[in-house]
Amino acid sequence: MLRNREIRIYLVSLLLLIGVASIVAALFLSMEAVILVLLLSVAFLIVTYRFTVWRYREIEQLSSYIQEISNGNYKLDVRDNREGELSLLKSQIYKVTKMLSEQGTHLEEDKQKLTDAISDISHQLKTPLTSMTVMADLLSDPRLSDDKRQEFTHNVQVQLERMEWLVSSLLKLSKIDAGTIHFKREPVSVPVLVQAVTEPMLVPIDIKMQRLQITGERDVTFEGDLKWTTEALINILKNCVEHTPEEGELFIEFSENTLYTEIVIRDTGSGIAKQDIPYIFQRFYKGMNASDDSVGIGLAMAHSIITSQQGELTVRSERGAGTAFQIRFYKAIV
Repeated sequence: MLRNREIRIYLVSLLLLIGVASIVAALFLSMEAVILVLLLSVAFLIVTYRFTVWRYREIEQLSSYIQEISNGNYKLDVRDNREGELSLLKSQIYKVTKMLSEQGTHLEEDKQKLTDAISDISHQLKTPLTSMTVMADLLSDPRLSDDKRQEFTHNVQVQLERMEWLVSSLLKLSKIDAGTIHFKREPVSVPVLVQAVTEPMLVPIDIKMQRLQITGERDVTFEGDLKWTTEALINILKNCVEHTPEEGELFIEFSENTLYTEIVIRDTGSGIAKQDIPYIFQRFYKGMNASDDSVGIGLAMAHSIITSQQGELTVRSERGAGTAFQIRFYKAIV
């Protein structure tokens, strides 16, 4: 304790003060006054010593606690629920510890998500790469017929397009997760949005001879990003087209009230299994009715885009009776 420079200065100052007080008492008062000054001084020194020892013990405890925190132990609780500066310091250290613990938990979760995502991406890219490797070997065979060569070349192109879409989608999802995409907040006309969504899907719908019905008022709007919302709804409509049989029906209905603007995209397809519904918006999740070419990214991206705009995407489905995707964009409260 005496190695502390502040303590040494304090003790020297205190002893000098006691000495001066004793001399003054001896010169101007009596010997009894000198003895009283000395007794009070000794008592004061004892109290000061005990208080200093206690304070050093508390500081040493805090020091060991902080060392435990630096070693990654966030479970200790140093609070003592008393008044005083040290107790306030302990409470502040505890709050910082809880914050570090929560941050550590989030970092571990993010690390696990990244590991899972890399594993999923690797798995998704592995299939088309393997397929293209096999077809490249076959294309190198000079005895291969022109028809087969054309077929394999087309298949390689299809796989390359699939990989390009997959990588592009993953990059978009990563940017959305990282919060680097700025979603616009501007008036969006829902009829204009629906037209932009349906145009690229008209050929697949026509090939399957499906009927598309669109219902809604012309003045329905919401605050959002037209480009990104179009991409989200295309993924939803594409899912409905793929899971609706030939000559099936597709519906797009939209409306607006004082609380929100609602868009419903539904089909008369095979429906979603009950056990799949809670996971349908998770990336890389493939339900029981998923096709072999399904990657499990389209609905996940749609969900991320809509919720990033303070929207809501839910699904209702019944096996054999079709599926309905409900999108709501809530109005800002003024």
